Amino acid sequence: MFRGLTFMINGKMCVNISNDNLMCRFDPDFQDKVSERKGFQPMIMKGREYKGYCYVSKDGFKTKKDFEYWLTLCLNFNDKAKGKKK
Repeated sequence: MFRGLTFMINGKMCVNISNDNLMCRFDPDFQDKVSERKGFQPMIMKGREYKGYCYVSKDGFKTKKDFEYWLTLCLNFNDKAKGKKK
């Protein structure tokens, strides 16, 4: 479904690296707060915005602190995220 390198945690997509961007999966309840972060780009596919997913351009994770923010955001949601049924 996604291009690039995807990191799965507990069988669920956590973060993806594609070209120069991160694709993050996070708690949709944080969408408004997260959208204020530098580098945030909403994930829009077929004209629909997907809450709880975003792209982050490289200017949004230049520093170690910024990169850790995005990874922590994704990892914290992973336990609550629903995985695909097998």
